[in-house]
Amino acid sequence: MDNSTTDVTLFAVFINDILDLYKNKPEIYEDLAPFTKGYDLYFAQNKIPIQVYNNMCKWIEDNLGRFNLIHLGRKIGETAYDTMISNKFIDRLSTPKQIMEALVQVAAHMIQDPKGRGWEIVAYTDNAIQMKRTQTFNGRLQFGLLDGLIKKSNVMFVEVKYLQNVEEGAEFDIYEITWKNR
Repeated sequence: MDNSTTDVTLFAVFINDILDLYKNKPEIYEDLAPFTKGYDLYFAQNKIPIQVYNNMCKWIEDNLGRFNLIHLGRKIGETAYDTMISNKFIDRLSTPKQIMEALVQVAAHMIQDPKGRGWEIVAYTDNAIQMKRTQTFNGRLQFGLLDGLIKKSNVMFVEVKYLQNVEEGAEFDIYEITWKNR
């Protein structure tokens, strides 16, 4: 995987999601806020270097653990879902596949990468979808993001697992999300 972050930015809304999650925990917030020094977070669509986001996620993983990162992933997923709805990429009756197709679009819009990295759909069945992460954002955070997004389609028993993991030598992270229809 190409881990370059040169000229890659993302919308400030994601940085604000991180800070908002910890705004009522000053001991954590005070450690995270310095990462954003010098950046204008006031407007949600202001472009911030993705490395700032990646550094904040790494700090959370290292200092607070994987569960906090997955919890953050769900919050990021809420923001992505709201963007999908407001831009009419999906509606509240959308299927898991439609939501993942929208994730590909939203990531391409909200993350500005000259190399076009983000998400790709690898395979799909009626009860499973495989997603490839080609962008540098934290791989473990995606468990919460993918789980939360698929649950928005009103399915049950959602499970997210790695099929391939960069940390184990794979070229890309590939996630398999499975569910049961109601």
